[in-house]
Amino acid sequence: QLQLVESGGGLVQPGGSLRLSCAASGVTLDYLTIGWFRRAPGKEREGVSCISRSGGSTKYVDSVKGRFTISRDTAKNTVYLRMNNLNPEDTGVYYCAASPTFFCHSFYEGDFDSWGQGTQVTVSS
Repeated sequence: QLQLVESGGGLVQPGGSLRLSCAASGVTLDYLTIGWFRRAPGKEREGVSCISRSGGSTKYVDSVKGRFTISRDTAKNTVYLRMNNLNPEDTGVYYCAASPTFFCHSFYEGDFDSWGQGTQVTVSS
C-alpha cells in the first residue's frame, strides 16, 4: 500500500530557503505523478508543483515560478521541493500527493488519490 511521508518544513526568515521531501513507500515513483499542495491559514488548499511519472515534465503555480524547484531521486523513491526566496505568503501546511496519471494535467485534487500528512512551513521574521 502506498504511503507518503513529508518532511523538511520549519520556520524560516523571509528570503530564506527550505527543501521539502516526500518519501514514497509501497509503490515506486515510476508509477506515480507527484504533486505538492499547500494550505495557507484561512485559505483553500492550492496546487504548488507537480512532477510526472517519467520525471520529464514539471508544473508550477505562477506564484512560485522561478523560486521553487521540484525534483526526484528514484533510488530513494523521494520527491523534493526546493523553495528559495521564501516570503510570508508561502506560509502553510505543505502536502504531497500521488496520482496514477502519466502527466501533471492540472492541480485538480480529484486526480490525486494518496496524500501525506503534511509538513508546516512558516515564513516569518
